[in-house]
Amino acid sequence: MSLEKKLNTSLEGLYRRTLKEARYNGSYFLKMLHERGGLAAAKALINKTDPSEGFARLWEIGRLDLTVEAFVLENPEFHSLFTSEELGKARKRLTDLKYTRKADEA
Repeated sequence: MSLEKKLNTSLEGLYRRTLKEARYNGSYFLKMLHERGGLAAAKALINKTDPSEGFARLWEIGRLDLTVEAFVLENPEFHSLFTSEELGKARKRLTDLKYTRKADEA
């Protein structure tokens, strides 16, 4: 399986986790995954000037760990699919909201 296909499958898993754990139905995200594929969807969300509605909702409920930005940053195997600028944008979006990974808190 190619890395891009693995990312797509993993992001579909992220959608299911978000639905189950946060009871948030990111239907727009799922639609993006199906229409564009995981890589294009993730890049579109990361490169948006303002955070997506889903990102904002996950922030409101204290689940930034379920955002695409956090997923990409916390899974180094996918870093090669993104530019350093994109990784930086994702990192800044999260750090601006004082997000720290659960592993960093331990």
